[in-house]
Amino acid sequence: MFNSCMFTGDATSKESSPFINSSTSDVEKCQQYDGKNMALFEEEMDTSPMVSSLLSSLANYSNLTQGSKEHEEAENNEEARKKTVQAPRMGTIMGVYLPCMQNILGVILFLRMTWLVGIGGVLGTFTIVFMCCSTTMLTAISMSAIATNGVVPAGGSYYMISRSLGPEFGGAVGICFYLGTTFAGAMYILGCIEILLIYIVPAAAIFKMEGLEGAEAEAALLNNMRVYGTIVLSFMALVVFVGVKYVNKLALVFLACVILSILAVYAGVIKTSFDPPDFPVCVLGNRTLASKGFDICAKTIERGNATLTTKLWRAFCDSEFLNATCDEYFTSNNVSQIQGIPGITSGILAENLFSTFMEKNSILEKRGIPAVLDPEAPETNTNRYVLTDITSFFTLLVGIYFPSVTGIMAGSNRSGDLQDAQKSIPIGTILAITTTSIIYMSSVILFGACVDGVVLRDKFGEGVDGNLVIGTLAWPSPWVIVFGSFFSTCGAGLQSLTGAPRLLQAIARDGIIPFLRVFGHGKANGEPTWALLLTACICESGILIASLDAVAPILSMFFLMCYMFVNLACALQTLLRTPNWRPRFKFYHWALSLLGMSLCLTLMFLCSWYYAIVAMVIASCIYKYIEFCGAEKEWGDGIRGISLSAARYALMRLEEGPPHTKNWRPQILVLMSLDAEQNVEQPRLLSLTSQLKAGKGLTIVGACVEGTYLNNQPQAQEGDQSLRKLMEVEKVKGFSQVVISSNLRDATSHLIQAGGLGGLRHNTVLVSYPKNWKQAEEHHRCRNFIEVVRETTAARLALLVTKNISAYPSNGERFTEGHIDVWWIVHDGGMLMLLPFLLRQHKVWRKCKIRIFTVAQMDDNSIQMKKDLMTFLYHLRFDAEVEVVEMHESDISAYTYEKTLMMEQRSQILKEMHLTKNERERESVRLSRPRQVQLIQGKNATPTPTSPTSPTSPTPAAMSPGEEVQMTWTDDTEKPNNPAVANPENIKDMFNMKPNQSNVRRMHHAQKLNEVIVKKSQEAKLVLLNMPGPPKNRTGEENYMEFLEVLTEGLNRVLLVRGGGREVITIYS
Repeated sequence: MFNSCMFTGDATSKESSPFINSSTSDVEKCQQYDGKNMALFEEEMDTSPMVSSLLSSLANYSNLTQGSKEHEEAENNEEARKKTVQAPRMGTIMGVYLPCMQNILGVILFLRMTWLVGIGGVLGTFTIVFMCCSTTMLTAISMSAIATNGVVPAGGSYYMISRSLGPEFGGAVGICFYLGTTFAGAMYILGCIEILLIYIVPAAAIFKMEGLEGAEAEAALLNNMRVYGTIVLSFMALVVFVGVKYVNKLALVFLACVILSILAVYAGVIKTSFDPPDFPVCVLGNRTLASKGFDICAKTIERGNATLTTKLWRAFCDSEFLNATCDEYFTSNNVSQIQGIPGITSGILAENLFSTFMEKNSILEKRGIPAVLDPEAPETNTNRYVLTDITSFFTLLVGIYFPSVTGIMAGSNRSGDLQDAQKSIPIGTILAITTTSIIYMSSVILFGACVDGVVLRDKFGEGVDGNLVIGTLAWPSPWVIVFGSFFSTCGAGLQSLTGAPRLLQAIARDGIIPFLRVFGHGKANGEPTWALLLTACICESGILIASLDAVAPILSMFFLMCYMFVNLACALQTLLRTPNWRPRFKFYHWALSLLGMSLCLTLMFLCSWYYAIVAMVIASCIYKYIEFCGAEKEWGDGIRGISLSAARYALMRLEEGPPHTKNWRPQILVLMSLDAEQNVEQPRLLSLTSQLKAGKGLTIVGACVEGTYLNNQPQAQEGDQSLRKLMEVEKVKGFSQVVISSNLRDATSHLIQAGGLGGLRHNTVLVSYPKNWKQAEEHHRCRNFIEVVRETTAARLALLVTKNISAYPSNGERFTEGHIDVWWIVHDGGMLMLLPFLLRQHKVWRKCKIRIFTVAQMDDNSIQMKKDLMTFLYHLRFDAEVEVVEMHESDISAYTYEKTLMMEQRSQILKEMHLTKNERERESVRLSRPRQVQLIQGKNATPTPTSPTSPTSPTPAAMSPGEEVQMTWTDDTEKPNNPAVANPENIKDMFNMKPNQSNVRRMHHAQKLNEVIVKKSQEAKLVLLNMPGPPKNRTGEENYMEFLEVLTEGLNRVLLVRGGGREVITIYS
């Protein structure tokens, strides 16, 4: 039992939380846990809810619809704003099946299906229909698996793709789906205008087409489409803006029009079996005549005893008299009438089985009728015939037809409105696709079996008195189809203008595309006003194209791309076996998804290869934009799963063996230090790391925190955040790692040992030279540094040590001239050669030239050395100046001797005075009257103590010539038993000691080499130098640091390099 709550609220996002729709306050949580016999788990209550609470929240889940209906109800009802709007719950038929039917069946069926059968033939068109319907069926299977794998909030396909493939793919495909829906609205509006101007009220045309031929007539038609299309679009956008509740209320009316029209077609087909309708087509020879140019299908008529000419005669002859000069083809061929709809029992199917692709402005010809034609005679009076308006080919038919099978997402878009979305979406969608596929396939066969080929190929019904071709087949009247298709296209256009802005609003509110955020806002009730405005503008661009046949392939691209990624998402989740992939819909398989994806890709390039490339470029640009500029989202998507699988596979491959020399690149572990506030102390180390990353290798930025993991974890997290921010600023792509240990030495060792994973481990360590290592408080840094050198040597890792790191350039600086000098003393694998090459790939060092110096000994031939080195560099493909420096043997100077002696004396003092800090504090408190004396060490003086003393500070340092060293000594005769305290005899021995000859020799060489380097490279922008190895025993650590100081004295920027014991460059390709 517990009586107090300390909950702070859960910052976890809705998607990653087990609670779906929880709004319980902290106080209520407190009360609901009180008295529940949960005292044992009291500490975990804020992160681990009780099972009963979880189940209650799941059972009471309600997802308010994101549709327009509730927005309008809330707008019209003030009380509804103050109450929770209960979402209407729909079943499979009303919620999924009928909306999908309404979206799938539409303008293409009524305006282009007969033409597709006439041009492509029954077999070809059936193949197209089967391919497209198979694609949507396979996509529906994949979509059903995704939709039943958990709760899908409103947002439909965009939500499914983005949460399955990640924000980059989700945003790209979401925009494509939005553009597809928007262009679909343009296509429906163009279909609506086509029905209005050609079949209902042709006289309403603003640009008159009577008397115009060819391109002029086509231009007049397109201009009419543009003007009326813009007017209708403005009206529809206004309707959607003012109140989309009217669109929702009329949805069933529009659906009824579609169903009624289809039933009228089937009724007409049945009627043709026993009573075919009378739709005669007039044919001159084998050419189909446009019915608007005549009233009687004959050249002459007998009236009484006189033979009179008809309008048809006057159309082809220069006068109405029988002796007039007529068109040669007209004179040579007879006029006949054929039945446009011979009926299902006529056997016309055999004639319509195969394709008849035609060039633009070709004359429609009836198969099987002989005609007399002079091949050399020019074509005249072509406007009297029925002409084709576009050049047709198989892939064009695919692009025009595919929009008629889109709309399968209508059910998933309403997932929030369904009683049981996981049951209704698969059943309703697959049932709708099955129904519409049967309708389309049967339509192909029935049209081919009932209607003559010339009528089928007559796109605008010019040969059948301007009737809609599918209308000629309908019963009881063609006007049933005309008005039914008109209202259905109007309704479909309104639905597109309603749905597209909401899709854009969902994308904008996700925040993954920054420049779209403004479209996430709308009216007070959430209506997407700005998104509607953008949708109308894009839709207007489709209307300005003005040709339904040109707009259809555009939206086909965007829908096909969307469907392709739905299939990809399902296939990925199945193949990756993600633990959270548990769809209720079991009738899916990754092979079906991959087949669906392949079909989508094939259809994209079949429809139009250049539109496909444009769509892919748009999607790719959006993808890269989201990747670089978009908000970072973690949605548990499948792409992350691919990354994990690919990373695991690559790591396992890397384990097979060490990389070849040609593949070697610096994988850098950067050892950073943090201050007390967990801020990075030396940010220029990361600048140098960024400049070295032309090798594109791994980067691990490590830091250490002293303490225990339980107590210091917050500090480690702060330090990690500091590292990440600095890495982002310096554009270093890699990983950060902060290690907590009881001491910094062990933490650094852990980083060197355990950094990386498997074969992807660091091979180079970058560390900064300890700046003030001679000071007492920095002595531990000195020891740590030497241990790092030892450990990297033992681990066969390369080591880079930067001295004067604060003087190194930032990434924003540029060197316009200067040199990078490489002092190649010993060969340790070629690191010295590779590093300047990598640096010069960066813009900071690009203008610097490389100079390589090597040292010749007494017995070396310096001229031959230079030639060999130049040849070596030539084979390495490095561009550098070469210089061989000769160093002759010389006597050891007195200064070198004295400096070595000072160094050893300092080491001896530190060894004698190896007291802990607490012991020194106790000594200073215990002594009542300390006596102090100063030892002044000049350049040529010999150090001598003036009294028996013991040093209180372990920091007397051997300084450079001319400087003075001050050492403070304190009397300590009362503690003779402490072995750590020096006695007077030890002090005397120490100052009478002679320097070790080996140290004298090392100091001499270091000093001589430093003189040469300073002379040649003092003005260099950077000096790279072989780093000497560390002492094998720990007694000479301070001496080692002194040698490094002497070696690098007087140089501004120095990079000490120690190879890892393997070759990193090769002359071979």
